[in-house]
Amino acid sequence: MSYFTPTIVLLKEGTDSSQGKGHLLSNIDACVEIVNTLKTTLGPRGMDKLITNDRGKSTVTNDGATVMRLLDVVHPAVQTLVDIAMSQDSEVGDGTTSVVVFAGEILEQSRSFIKENVHPQTLIKAFRKACFKCRERIKEIAIESNIKDEKKWNSMLKKVCINCNEFKINCWPQRCLFRYENAEIRIKDPKEYQKIVEAEWELIYEKLEKIVESGANIVLSRLPIGDLATQYFADRDIFCAGRVEEGDMKRLSVITGKQIQSTTNGFTSEMVGECELMEEKQIGSERYNIFTGFEKQGSSTIILRGGAEQFLAESERSLHDAIMVVHRAMLNSKVVAGGGAIEMELSRYLHEYAKTIYGKEQMLISAFAKALEIIPRQISQNAGFDSVDIMNKLRKGHYEKPKENIWMGVDIENEGVCDTMKSFVWEPSLMKLNMLSAATDAACLVLSVDETVKSPSLQENNKISMEGRK
Repeated sequence: MSYFTPTIVLLKEGTDSSQGKGHLLSNIDACVEIVNTLKTTLGPRGMDKLITNDRGKSTVTNDGATVMRLLDVVHPAVQTLVDIAMSQDSEVGDGTTSVVVFAGEILEQSRSFIKENVHPQTLIKAFRKACFKCRERIKEIAIESNIKDEKKWNSMLKKVCINCNEFKINCWPQRCLFRYENAEIRIKDPKEYQKIVEAEWELIYEKLEKIVESGANIVLSRLPIGDLATQYFADRDIFCAGRVEEGDMKRLSVITGKQIQSTTNGFTSEMVGECELMEEKQIGSERYNIFTGFEKQGSSTIILRGGAEQFLAESERSLHDAIMVVHRAMLNSKVVAGGGAIEMELSRYLHEYAKTIYGKEQMLISAFAKALEIIPRQISQNAGFDSVDIMNKLRKGHYEKPKENIWMGVDIENEGVCDTMKSFVWEPSLMKLNMLSAATDAACLVLSVDETVKSPSLQENNKISMEGRK
């Protein structure tokens, strides 16, 4: 009698499975590779990426979320970094590049410990503890910006015009319960035709008169307005314009607090929106109708002009990030210094804290502190500075005089270091808090995966079944 161990097959044929230390290091390598592609876009002097999709459409951008979205990543571990970039963009609106670069640097610092057989859960525990300490430190040193002081900041705001060529209210909706294409009417007496024409004119004049009686002196419509209506309104000193985009109509509806009317039935003066001034101005080769002085304040439109569509799209993304930063600063008025200053302070703080503990955790927290330095280092590198010299100056300032130089960061204008808080390089503390949490969670997620199982695609399944039949 012979004994043997039967082969146990748990996964169907064609399934790809990888695990162990080599698998974890492979995931880290993949994440670091995508970070190396993205990190050159970090900072005010960051480089742009030219990305062309399968349809031949090209995009020039240095926005982290846009780059990660357009790269069409298929690696499951790298997809985690894409997700945190999208999350940072939706939650805060800025810091998308920083969160990916920082997460990649945490993984890079983890590589040597993984090779030395340090358990991933030990790394995860230490990194989460370091993240918690950093968040507490930010809350402790963040400065109140007093950005909600309207009297102080209103003088710094500039008026911007609404971006629109024409606006109108839809005056002639065409709705019916049934419809005949190319319908014909048989008329026995020519006088009947005249009655039909007169009835049609009466309906048109009746609708126009209802608009006039409402007291409106500006009429906007998504559909074209005919010569008759235009002349009718002009004789009564009423401005009208047609072919307004639906988005512009909706924005006007929101700012005036009035609904877009699809019929003149029951139309009254209470349905008419109000503004102090409407004027037509020419900017470049385009003419714009500018509406100002609404009862409901807080809205404006910024006109972007440029030489190419790609440049305008990138300007729009940058402007969106800036507006989101201001929005978050209004919700949470505490700010910290930018230019890598807060990262250097957190790095110094963690190094000092690591000296108070013993064992592996000390080295791991120090590694997290070292990972924080990637932000100021990369900002200086992307600006064309000597990053070694800049980092030496930053370390010297933060470690020798931590209280006086707490906000010392990279000086982009003068190729050196400066107090970025005094230079008005501010960032919402909420953005940094979210960046730390998201980057740490993403890095810990990658470290916690010890096996990847990839099921075969439908095409691979068909190929395997065909080979089995042969």
